[in-house]
Amino acid sequence: MVITSYLSSSFAQNERDNTVVLNAILADEGRWEQLIESARERLELRHTDLNIEVQYEILPYDDIKATILQKVSNNESVDLISVDQIWLSELAEKQILTDLTNFTDEWGISSDWYQANWDGGVYEGKIYGIWGWTDIRGIWYWKDLLKQADIDPELLKTWNGYINASKRLNEILRPYGIEGMHLVGASHAPDMFYPYLWMLGGEIFEMKNGHPKHGSYWFPTFNSSEGVMALEFIKKQIDAGIKAQKDHFWGQEFVNRSFAVMIEGSWMPGEFPLDQWSTLEQKVGFIPMFPVPYVNNTTATMMGGWELSIPTTTTYKELAWELITLMLDPEVLTPMLLENGYLPTQIPIGDGPFSANMSQSIPYFEEMVSMVPLGHKRPNVPEYPLVTENIGEAINQIYNGSKQPNEALQHAAAISADELGW
Repeated sequence: MVITSYLSSSFAQNERDNTVVLNAILADEGRWEQLIESARERLELRHTDLNIEVQYEILPYDDIKATILQKVSNNESVDLISVDQIWLSELAEKQILTDLTNFTDEWGISSDWYQANWDGGVYEGKIYGIWGWTDIRGIWYWKDLLKQADIDPELLKTWNGYINASKRLNEILRPYGIEGMHLVGASHAPDMFYPYLWMLGGEIFEMKNGHPKHGSYWFPTFNSSEGVMALEFIKKQIDAGIKAQKDHFWGQEFVNRSFAVMIEGSWMPGEFPLDQWSTLEQKVGFIPMFPVPYVNNTTATMMGGWELSIPTTTTYKELAWELITLMLDPEVLTPMLLENGYLPTQIPIGDGPFSANMSQSIPYFEEMVSMVPLGHKRPNVPEYPLVTENIGEAINQIYNGSKQPNEALQHAAAISADELGW
C-alpha cells in the first residue's frame, strides 16, 4: 500500500507565491508525519520568506528501492529518500545519491554518531547517507519458562551452555507445545550468522590487490576458519534438535510463547502492548549479547536501520539537507524514537543528555544501547546483496544436511568471488 502525505504551512494556496515543495520517498517504518512536520516547521522559521511544503510517499519495503531507481532514472524531482543501509553502496555507485561530504564537513558533528553508524553512510570515502536510527539483536527469554526447566540464564551466554540449555528446555517444554530455542531459517538467516563470524575476528570481505578491473577490490573472506567455526556452531544447534524456522514473524512467535528463548531485535518490546511495558522486565529477560564461544570472548551484534539521503535529481539540495539535519536534531528525533521504541545512532541520545527519557520509557533500553558500540554494519559493497544470497544458501545446506560447514562456505565463496569479478 502506498500512503501519500502532504505537509504544508497554513497559508491559503493562492497566497503561496514563494512556495517550495520538497518531495520525499520513505519506507513504511517510523512515524514520518510527526518527524517531518516538526522539522519542516523549524525549517520554515529559518526561511521566513518561503512557504515550505513536504510531499511524501510511504512505500512498503519491497517497493521503495525500485521506485527510487525508476523516478531518478526518469529524472523526476525527488529531494529526500530513506535508504536501507545495505542499498547505499549500490545506489551511490549508480550515481543515484548526492555526495553529502561537504555538507557533513560543515555540519561538524560526525563524532556525535556511534562510529559504525556513521561509517554506514560512507561509500568509497564519501558520505552519501546519514543513519537515523538503528536496532541490535540479543537474547530474549521468558523467565518463568527457564525457571520451569531449572535453567540458569547465565547458561545462554556461551555456545556450549546455549546448546545444553536447548536440550533441557526442549525436554521439559515440548510436551506443552513450546520450543526451547528459536533459530532463524528465513531469508535473512545470514544476519544471524555474521555476529558469530565477527566475534571470532572474521569478516565478510577484505580488500585484495590484483582485481582484473579495479586493481584493488573486495574479496570474500567469510569462508575463513572463523567463518567455518561460526557455521559449525549453527550446525551444532541443528544437531541438538533446534529447528530452523522458515517463517519469521519478527518476535510475535516469542510474544505468543511458542519459544522460550529467541535471539531477536531490539524491536521486541514493541511487539508487546504498550500497557505491558512497565512490567515487561518482570516477565521477560534480555541478555545484551549473542552467545560467545568462550567466556572471555567479546560478543558482537548486527545493526540495521534507515539512512536519509538526497537523490541526484533533487531540485532543492540545500533545503533538503537542512531538513535532514533538523529531522535528526535530538530534540526532534528523540520523541519519535520514544514513541516507536527505536534505538539511536547518536551518542547524545543513547548515552547523553537525551537518554534519560529513553531509559525510563523503553524496557531494557540501557542494555540494548550497550550493544550499539559492539554492533557491526553490513559492508557497503555494491555486490553485497548477491553475496548474502550465497551465504544464505550455504546456511540452508546446513539446515537440510546436504553439505558440511566448510564445504558449504567454500562453494559460496567461490560463487561470490566470481560475482565480484575475480
